[in-house]
Amino acid sequence: MTVSEIRQQFFDFFASKGHEIVPSAPMVVKNDPTLMFTNAGMNQFKDFFLGYQVPKYKRVANSQKCLRVSGKHNDLEEVGVDTYHHTMFEMLGNWSFGDYFKEDAIAWAWELLTEVYKIPVDRLYVTVFEGDAKDGVPKDEESFAIWKRFIAEDRIILASKKDNFWEMGDTGPCGPCTEIHVDLRDESERQKINGRDLVNNDHPQVIEIWNNVFMQFNRKADGSLENLPSTHVDTGMGLERLAMALQGKQSNYDTDLFQTLIQYTVKVSGISYGKSEETDIALRVIADHVRTIAFSIADGQLPSNTGAGYVIRRILRRAVRYGYQTLGLKESFLSDLSLVLCDLMGNPYEELIRQKELISKVIREEEIGFFRTLEQGIKRMDDVMQLSKSKSETIITGSAVFELYDTYGFPVDLTSLIARENGLSIDEEGFQKELQIQKDRSREATAVETDDWQQVNPDVTTEFIGYDQTEATVQIIKYRKVSQKQKAFYQLVLNQTPFYPEGGGQVGDKGTLNNNDSTIYIFDTKKENNLIIHLTEKIPANLTGDFSAKVDAPKRENAAKNHSATHLLHHALRTVLGTHVEQKGSLVNPDYLRFDFSHFSKITDEELAKVELLVRQAIERNELLDERRACPIEEAKALGAMALFGEKYGDSVRVIKFGDSIELCGGIHVPNTSKIGLFKITSESAVASGVRRIEAITGAAAESFFREKAEKLDTISLLLKNPKDLQKAVEDLMHKNNQLTKEIEQLQREKAKIMKAELKAKITAVNGINFLGEIADVDTNSVKDILFQLRTETTDFVGIIGNTDGDKCALSLIISDNLVEDKKWNASQIIREVSTHIQGGGGGQVFFATAGGKKPEGLTTAIEAVKNKL
Repeated sequence: MTVSEIRQQFFDFFASKGHEIVPSAPMVVKNDPTLMFTNAGMNQFKDFFLGYQVPKYKRVANSQKCLRVSGKHNDLEEVGVDTYHHTMFEMLGNWSFGDYFKEDAIAWAWELLTEVYKIPVDRLYVTVFEGDAKDGVPKDEESFAIWKRFIAEDRIILASKKDNFWEMGDTGPCGPCTEIHVDLRDESERQKINGRDLVNNDHPQVIEIWNNVFMQFNRKADGSLENLPSTHVDTGMGLERLAMALQGKQSNYDTDLFQTLIQYTVKVSGISYGKSEETDIALRVIADHVRTIAFSIADGQLPSNTGAGYVIRRILRRAVRYGYQTLGLKESFLSDLSLVLCDLMGNPYEELIRQKELISKVIREEEIGFFRTLEQGIKRMDDVMQLSKSKSETIITGSAVFELYDTYGFPVDLTSLIARENGLSIDEEGFQKELQIQKDRSREATAVETDDWQQVNPDVTTEFIGYDQTEATVQIIKYRKVSQKQKAFYQLVLNQTPFYPEGGGQVGDKGTLNNNDSTIYIFDTKKENNLIIHLTEKIPANLTGDFSAKVDAPKRENAAKNHSATHLLHHALRTVLGTHVEQKGSLVNPDYLRFDFSHFSKITDEELAKVELLVRQAIERNELLDERRACPIEEAKALGAMALFGEKYGDSVRVIKFGDSIELCGGIHVPNTSKIGLFKITSESAVASGVRRIEAITGAAAESFFREKAEKLDTISLLLKNPKDLQKAVEDLMHKNNQLTKEIEQLQREKAKIMKAELKAKITAVNGINFLGEIADVDTNSVKDILFQLRTETTDFVGIIGNTDGDKCALSLIISDNLVEDKKWNASQIIREVSTHIQGGGGGQVFFATAGGKKPEGLTTAIEAVKNKL
């Protein structure tokens, strides 16, 4: 039975039990500040557990794309080393929202595993929560009694809170769970040790395959538990582990899905799987990571240097490092492997097929960039080793190892390997200290302390009325205090609000909340799960009664202009460049708009002009806003509305239409396109491989832009004495300037020739070395030319020349190759040492280095210091 067939049987079984089969939520989380990635099947249903939303279906089942590489659930370092951890995995789950509970959940789990999947009963064990006195939660007697009807009591194991009480994080929905474990060992091993003794002991063949969580509590910020409004069932069964059990394999990576990926890499690398543990780990890492990377890009998360993008880049680079270091793959290989992955998992995940080309190109560019980084790292490693040897040191410092790790992506074991090959070792303890400092700094920067909600009024939901109003009479439902980076602020939830919460690229509204006693400034509005949160620096003295909520209307109006212009821009880009253009990110604020989209080459000036013209024409046509607020999703798609991958849509959506531009969007828009006013593209650039970025302005900002341009033109014209043809006058001026520049450069070259002859005559013998140490009245480029010429003409040469430029100064040092080799002299190291005399710093290569400083009077001392070294 293949992985695809196993997944489908799960769906069919729970459909027969009255469950609605729902699609996976995106793996990259957009509207939950407590999560970066979906790390469990329950994430998308958290609002139902907390009572913030009413589910359409009481029973659902799905296969959820999950990623665990950060925070509490961090499996990254285990991936590939063992045979069952993954970064991304599919979590099969069935859910009950206030419907069935323990009785049906346990019975159906048993029926599916033993009667449908035919797993032998004598290979199964179950665990039940033993209770926890500290939390005041007793033993789960109900689950224990139910299990005794299906399985022998000696196969029911009581387990602690650590293993059998499931929690999302420090706060949130939680509850006791019952797990099902399977013993996959061969008969001889089973005879030696009872499988019961290996449950929850990290044995690679005695593993948990299904966890049934009975959600009944909410963990508060003070650590206490409160009952949820109603009880729920949340189950999770790792598809990869289940496939291993059903296919009779000893490893997740031996199942059909992973073996297809592994065997492709085997073919590319020429290294067989099963040949050695070292290369097997590399092949497993690559097979696992390509899946994570491809799905993340398909969900709209590109590799980057911050946030979720940084995590994806780190995973990608880990895969490339293993290929480079262990399999000898020196060119792009993940990109082609991603195409195999897309074909393999395109059913049921059609986003992989739709985004196949983008995924491949983004990965290829990332690989090429990282290979360049690795090459630079190897050069830096050479410098580090030369420095250590020049100081007669045999250990590379922890700070140097950390620099290689942090800046160049060098894993510690690669640095250690290269060091050993050169008769050196590394300071592992020092590296770990540097790493911990960075982690602590990062943790402090992102640490957030959130108090429990304080209820003011009984309402528990918020109605958004901001599409029609910018002012309203409201009441405060609840509030809480939040502390971050040693600053405290408050979050307020209102019974109704005209404030738009940040989403869909548009920033949150700002404004005021006031009553007769006080006025509170709302500095931002966000959406957390399904709650609209208003951020304030203080709260009213009296939280009860009515308040007047007022949005900053001018800022809202400008944001609406930019948002509507973004839609027109998207449509124009698809018209001019092609329908492959899809949104990959956006920012809409009152000042400007930013739009990221898929396209694989720089947009020409002619194409950009066409795009801008189409947007302006749409504005001039005064196209009316056609807004459909509760449009059935299928009807919206039939209209041709653009849906974005990586976004989760409900059964009803909001459709925004301006002429031929039709998109699904929850943002604020102008009533007609003429309200946008002027439109001007200000920049076009690359964001990542296959992704371009356009920035533009509208309305008053565009008017100001053109006014400033006109004023600058008037000023230039005045400076040039109002010529009839301003462009020709500027071109003539530039031509004259180029001619004068060339004349100056020729004079400098002639001066350098004379200077070189004078300097050559000043070379003296110092301890068997031909040494030159002078201050010269020429520019730094000429100094470099002179030194390289003298190095060619003079044997055993060391030359250092200082020069000045106003209150700044520079030093240039060159050393003959034979002295670098024989005496192990390093120009980069020497220049760093002597540059302290000029209050500066520098570096370079072992044979040539430069330094800049701000103390010209120290040049003579620096030159003398080099002479003394000889």
